[in-house]
Amino acid sequence: MKLLLVEDSESLRNSLKMGLGNLGFTVDTTGDGAEGLTMATMGDYDLMILDLMLPSVDGLTLLKTIRRKKSELKVLILSARGETEDRIEGLISGADDYLAKPFSFDELHARLQTLSRRGALVIDENIIKVNDFILNTQLFTLSFHGKNINLTPNEYKLIECIFKQKKLVFSPEKLSEYVVGQYDSMSKNTIEAHLSSARKKAKAAGGILPIINKRGFGYMVDQTL
Repeated sequence: MKLLLVEDSESLRNSLKMGLGNLGFTVDTTGDGAEGLTMATMGDYDLMILDLMLPSVDGLTLLKTIRRKKSELKVLILSARGETEDRIEGLISGADDYLAKPFSFDELHARLQTLSRRGALVIDENIIKVNDFILNTQLFTLSFHGKNINLTPNEYKLIECIFKQKKLVFSPEKLSEYVVGQYDSMSKNTIEAHLSSARKKAKAAGGILPIINKRGFGYMVDQTL
């Protein structure tokens, strides 16, 4: 099992290389983000342990770049940033697992063994990806390139409805029923106002919300954006 360790602490890097090497892993290491990106892209690795706070290129940027090029590489983030928000951002950005420092070496080994037994990258059924937007239907969040977009409940529900069925066109009536139920109603102008607000928020995050109005029919995903 060939492993790439990208960790800026030299003492931890050397300790992990020795410990994992004794367990049978072939370990290459670097403490620099740019070098780690080159090694991960050019090398043939089964697993990668990735720190987030790295010189040259930070860990999340490195991870997102790798995911666009090598989706099969299994990545475990090992970071002192252990808050829930950090874990969520790391996993949404493409990590397969996340372990916060300080950590148990035995737990790290167990997690690596679990990752090594997995086949292709498992896509969370709660995650819906449209272009570079990621909708988490469990956390009720929308993000673009790791940036969270703060939506109102109605904005979120409209986007969720359209994203869930990417190839369908939703009439204003269907969207209204999804958002407020069959015993209430939401006008077409109100729907358009909510989506216009969501588009502005997406633009502020650097993206173009991939939802278009097919005139005379309703709203749908535009995957060409």
